[in-house]
Parts: sequence; structure tokens; C-alpha cells
Amino acid sequence: MSFDWLTPSHFTMLGLLLSFAIAHSGLAALRPWGEQQIGPRLYRVVFALVSLPLATILIIYFFNHRYDGLQLWQMQGAPGVKPLVWVLSAISFLFLYPATFNLLEIAAIQKPQVHLYETGIIRITRHPQMVGQVIWCIAHTLWLGTSFALVTSVGLVLHHLFGVWHGDRRLRDRYGEAFEAARSRTSVIPFLAILQGHQTLKLREFIRPAYLGIAAFIWLLWWAHPILIDATGSIGW
Repeated sequence: MSFDWLTPSHFTMLGLLLSFAIAHSGLAALRPWGEQQIGPRLYRVVFALVSLPLATILIIYFFNHRYDGLQLWQMQGAPGVKPLVWVLSAISFLFLYPATFNLLEIAAIQKPQVHLYETGIIRITRHPQMVGQVIWCIAHTLWLGTSFALVTSVGLVLHHLFGVWHGDRRLRDRYGEAFEAARSRTSVIPFLAILQGHQTLKLREFIRPAYLGIAAFIWLLWWAHPILIDATGSIGW
């Protein structure tokens, strides 16, 4: 069996994903020590200066090589697939967006802190970014159908599954029994805690200006998607 379809870009993407995972999760693990050394605001800036360029490189490389490798299936012409992919992508951003965090803290305008949340989207899943990433990967792998897209999605999902363990460990170290109590009332699997009666979904907690921002971002991304594809195509990576 020939493996000519296994292009070097598959391994390059895995390397980029591993580099991002080490940097992102490593800096998260070092946060208590780093904040003691340089303060929470400056450490947040360092975190962003490392993570954002790596994430940008990943996105550009994915765009430019998304059709590399073996075409495993072709669903782009199937009825309803395109709207389904966009709906799933929109839902993924509702989870991926850190709606439980203060944007001023993310931008280091306010002092960044580690919070133990149990409201809003955390009622659905304790790890919304992992769930959002899984949904995004399903949508884009379905649309592209290539081995490169599949390899990228597997790498991203594995990183976020590690993040589930890593995030819980850091919260346990910081909050101890308070985290264990919150953990017993929440779930990693979406809606499981609600179905088990440990949690109650309160829709009013989702009535926040931040979600209007998410909706605007989704619309902007839909409008700018072709422009982004053309722009990244001009970069020879």
C-alpha cells in the first residue's frame, strides 16, 4: 500500500500542535510561580505573547494545507451539509469563547485571577472550551474530509482532553474541597450533571452582552472567511 498521500505537512502540523500544547499548558502550570515573580498582569501579557503567535501560525498553516493528504470522503456537495457545518461552528464558538471569564482580566486591564465558576455555561459542562473544540473539529473534518484535517482534529482534541485533566488538577490544588464540591455538581460531558439532577440550567444567566459580541463575531467570521482564506494563501507556509 502506497503512503504517498502522507505529506510532510501532516507531521509539521503535529509538531506545531505539540509546540502549542507544551507552551500553553506549560505556562498555565507555571502560573502560580510566574505570578509571584512578575505579577498577575505581566504574566498574563507573557502568556498572550507566547500563545497568540503560536495559535496564529497554527491557523495559517491549517488553512494553507487543509486539503493535503488523502481525501477520505467528500460531503461538500451533499444537501444540508454546508448549513450544518456553519451551525455547528457557531455553536462551537459559544463554548470556545470564555464566557465565564471577565474580559478585562483576559486583557490584563484588571488583575487576572483564577475563578471557581459554577454558573452559565459551566452548568452544561465544566470544560466548555474542550466541548467547543470537539464540535469545531467535527464540523471542519466533516466538511474537508481529508487526512490532514483528521490529523489536525485528533491533535486538537487530544490537547483539550489533556486540558480537562490539567485544568481540574490546577483547580483542585488551588481550591481543595471547594473544587471537589463544585466538581460533584458539574460534569465534563455536556448536560450530564443536569440530567443527573446535580445542576439546573438557568437561561437568564446567558442573557449577557458578551453573547451579543459572540453573535457579532460569528457573523463577522462568516463574512470574512473567504478573505481570510485568500489572505493566508498568500503566505508561503
